[in-house]
Amino acid sequence: MLQTTEFALLRRVAAEQAENRAPSLVTAVVRGGEVLWSGARGEVDGATPTTDTQYRIGSITKTFIAVLVMRLRDEGRLDLNDALDKHVAGTPFGHLTIAQLLSHTGGLMSESPGPWWERSLGGDWPTLLDRVDEDVLKHRAGERFHYSNIGYGTLGQLVAELRGMSWVDALNTEILAPLEMSRTTPMPEAPHALGWAVHPYADVLLPEPTPDAGAMAPAGQLWSTATDLSRWLRFIVGDSGTVLHPDTVEEMRAPAAVEDGAAWTTGYGLGFQTWRDNGRRLAGHGGSMPGFLASVVVDPATTTGALALTNATSGVGVSALTTDMLKLVDDYEPALPAEWRPLPEVSQDLLALTGQWYWGPMAFVLRLMAGGWVDLRPASGSGRGSRFRPTGQGTWIGLDGYYAGETLRLHHHEDGTVSHLDLATFIFTRTPYDPKAPIPGGVDARGWHPGD
Repeated sequence: MLQTTEFALLRRVAAEQAENRAPSLVTAVVRGGEVLWSGARGEVDGATPTTDTQYRIGSITKTFIAVLVMRLRDEGRLDLNDALDKHVAGTPFGHLTIAQLLSHTGGLMSESPGPWWERSLGGDWPTLLDRVDEDVLKHRAGERFHYSNIGYGTLGQLVAELRGMSWVDALNTEILAPLEMSRTTPMPEAPHALGWAVHPYADVLLPEPTPDAGAMAPAGQLWSTATDLSRWLRFIVGDSGTVLHPDTVEEMRAPAAVEDGAAWTTGYGLGFQTWRDNGRRLAGHGGSMPGFLASVVVDPATTTGALALTNATSGVGVSALTTDMLKLVDDYEPALPAEWRPLPEVSQDLLALTGQWYWGPMAFVLRLMAGGWVDLRPASGSGRGSRFRPTGQGTWIGLDGYYAGETLRLHHHEDGTVSHLDLATFIFTRTPYDPKAPIPGGVDARGWHPGD
């Protein structure tokens, strides 16, 4: 990166560490599959920490649990609308759906009953379940967003029961090994930072405990490094390798609930936090455990991401820091548009479908994309439009916008020529209200004419 960009980033990181008294702070910026810059301040074991120094990442753990659940969904082992009872029996909230647990919309209490789980040695799943009673439900299911750590402890148990192994073993096999994230572990492995509480009125430290959280571990147990989390940022933006289809990752990033009501600056998808910031849609997650704070955030539109790890219980604004780092990079070195290149191959039949179509009197334009995808949207540029991925001979599935999940079908006349497109009962023809197409309600036999 340019020296001016690197200095601006270092200045922002240095100010955060000094002004908010972080014992140590490690940061990195990624874009397009590369680590563009990393920086660190403070000390771990008497030396500046590196991108290989482990920190506890707290609730960023939830993003890994969510990916394990979505893999089960994509394999057909569960449906997001399944009630929990179908897969994990014996809870007083078995009517909640998997989707509601993923998106924190089930109305579950935020923390597990009993001692503060983040600073206590955790028990196993039966022990946790013994502490839970009907009071675990604080809101009507689907009523509102209410962050629930116990919900993600439950999802970890769901993974364990459906996989027949611990969630940690599933994580290692299905995610960490394929993505080569060898420094992400449930307990610390050297070199790692110690967790500290910083006295509010004096520059002195108090060590924080880091016990195994047991059945609550899926909510915040993991440790990781800047190097591994840089790879995870690439995953969140869609560079998901063999772990998950990019369409599923995009589904997880889509906001399922809004946290701050009318302001709509923060929301939550299926395991990822979402933010709106100056016209950008960001995704990622924050994390906090006693002695540690962490943040990963990425702009899918530019693939620019930032992360921050620190070993302080509170006071260090890692979320604001990572967002500011994104802004600095975009301001100093905005991402260049990808080079235009012609399609490597094209079907002449698909090419013949491009151009103008009409829904009634309204003009739409169909454009051909790579891989046989098509884009259909109003010629005026405003209104209902979507991208469609091919699903068979003459069929496509909507990926976004109003027609997400809807099927676009191509129809032919008896002589084999193209008749019309059918999209969720809407008929698109080459001319407005083509009388040869099955227009709902029919077409007046008099055709187009001056008013009576």
